Amino acid sequence: MLRKPARRCGLSVLQDPAPAAPAVTKPDKSDCRGRTLLELMAVVAFISLVLTMALPLYQNTVMSFRFAAAAASVGGAIQQTRYQSIMNGCYYTIAFTAGSTTYQVQTQTISGTPPSCATNADTSPQFTNVGGAIPWTTGASISVLTSTTLEFASSGIVGPPPSPATSPLVPCAPTCSFQLSSGNATRTVTVSGVGNVKVTSP
Repeated sequence: MLRKPARRCGLSVLQDPAPAAPAVTKPDKSDCRGRTLLELMAVVAFISLVLTMALPLYQNTVMSFRFAAAAASVGGAIQQTRYQSIMNGCYYTIAFTAGSTTYQVQTQTISGTPPSCATNADTSPQFTNVGGAIPWTTGASISVLTSTTLEFASSGIVGPPPSPATSPLVPCAPTCSFQLSSGNATRTVTVSGVGNVKVTSP
């Protein structure tokens, strides 16, 4: 009966269809040629080229996500401060400092039992810090372009701190806005007189 050749690395095996027949092997190195140094160098060069092209894209994508998260954090901080002002019936402020990645919340002095604001008048409220500065991002290259302070009345309106301080709070008309930066990218945070926050990019 004819034996059927089967090939594998280094050997050509003649296999007998009958299970009892022993396999006969003979050297055959035609299929076991290794890779040359030039071929390996070409593969390494190709992988390096792909990584060189992909790395900046990956870094830009990560930075874009971080920037979007930072902008969302700023918007959330503004809305939360307004909510606290309404719930506690006190004036609040939130301040973002240029070049920094933190914000500071202040409120009218609260004392007494039950707790109440030092003054509920619409003019000249006295503010004290609520805790320490709070980070709104951990990105080293993300910051606020211009220092911005917003004041919140217990009625829900939002506006820049009045000048002089004894003047009534005037809502943002039509909006208050400031910019965040990350490298060459910017995002604009816009706040309406009733606390609606919108973040846009150019």
